[in-house]
Amino acid sequence: MIELKNESLVFTFPEIHPKAYLKISFKRTLRIPDDENLYPLPPSLGNFPIEHVDDFPKNLPEKWIEHGGVMFPMYQSEAMWIDFESEFIPEHKTKYPFAVKIATGKINVITGEYWTDSLSKQPQDYLVVPGQPWIDGYCIEKGVIRQFVAMPLGDGYSAEAQITGQEGTGGLQIIVYPMKLESFVQRWPEIPAQDDEDMDTPTFYRVSRRPDMVLAPGGRMRQEIYKDEFDHSEWELSTCSRCFAHMANSQMWKKITGKYPPTTPPTAKEYNQSGLPWFDYYSDHIPLAGAEAFGALESISSLGKKKRQAPLRDNTSFSPKNILSLFKRRKRSNQVREWKNG
Repeated sequence: MIELKNESLVFTFPEIHPKAYLKISFKRTLRIPDDENLYPLPPSLGNFPIEHVDDFPKNLPEKWIEHGGVMFPMYQSEAMWIDFESEFIPEHKTKYPFAVKIATGKINVITGEYWTDSLSKQPQDYLVVPGQPWIDGYCIEKGVIRQFVAMPLGDGYSAEAQITGQEGTGGLQIIVYPMKLESFVQRWPEIPAQDDEDMDTPTFYRVSRRPDMVLAPGGRMRQEIYKDEFDHSEWELSTCSRCFAHMANSQMWKKITGKYPPTTPPTAKEYNQSGLPWFDYYSDHIPLAGAEAFGALESISSLGKKKRQAPLRDNTSFSPKNILSLFKRRKRSNQVREWKNG
């Protein structure tokens, strides 16, 4: 089942486990310069406001009504990252695992291949949550992504247009598979809770005309996409939930919904000059290599030069200040934390 709660998509699988719960949020963020430099993670500027497509059938493209799902407004002057949060289960001392596939248009954001509903491990075409806290863009090489940036549908800048030569879908597709219950229980047997024990686990936060928009590859950012370290047979492939998330041009949002879109964000340079933080995230999970299909992907700025267009405003380079490092180490059940002298 999929529900829209507090500007987030909530995927639940009560037939698998009463706490098989995954929240997916679409975060507004700064658009980093598209200049081939490598930037740290920008902050969250809060969730995009989300509406049900079915609430506005008279104001939307027929394709959106056919696909259903949700929609949110997006400026070309901002970017997006997708946040994942799985439910912590105290009696098992862990969060319930999920495999999450994401496509922009019909292109998988991990492999650069055409969308399919099934899960593939060779090459891996999905994310594993928990483990992957968020994703900001297309995985172009090991430890590097190109940021998700909005462009008008039909302008030819999207990953879908560059890889397939067509741009008819737009938006996002998300499909979620839970882990099999027997695998979950075998890996994390139930342990009686102790009243004086803190059962929570640490969570990191990155503080904070045509309606159709698509996601296109923007600036380069440091980010790892992590390898699935479970057996492929442990995913419950017979049970899944799939949802479309459509992106509307923010200039059209009030005409569609009667509501004002959020205010335009600051530029990345303005944010940097204010001394607010950027982020670097590290984990001991094993990162994937980038997708071969994305190796030849051109960024918006690069493709714009070939088209003799200037698609990005405020694309000035800068050196990020105030970078905060976030490190997440997995704690294994039999692991004893070592003391580091000094």
